[in-house]
Amino acid sequence: MTSLGQVRVWNIEDGWGVIDSVATPGGCWAHYSAVLVAGHRSLHAGQLVRFSFETVEQDGYAFRAVEAWPAEQTPVRMNHIDSGPTSAYRSTLTLTFDDEGRSG
Repeated sequence: MTSLGQVRVWNIEDGWGVIDSVATPGGCWAHYSAVLVAGHRSLHAGQLVRFSFETVEQDGYAFRAVEAWPAEQTPVRMNHIDSGPTSAYRSTLTLTFDDEGRSG
């Protein structure tokens, strides 16, 4: 279910804020990872947003946003394409043990 709300506060440094709506009495906690916009995922205080939420305890709030985006915009969902392993995710580790107590 999608609701219409207004951002009460947004902590840009910490990447979270609170959205107020009739459907979420006391406020709905929102993390930047739930913000569906292109570029830097952020909202600002006073902004009207559409959002979906779940009922769960999060930092003193009874609701947590699953998705949130500016009310006048279409949500921008990032599509991650998994094309398999790449060299960017490859690493190696070589362990060399000293042979203590061995005489040579």
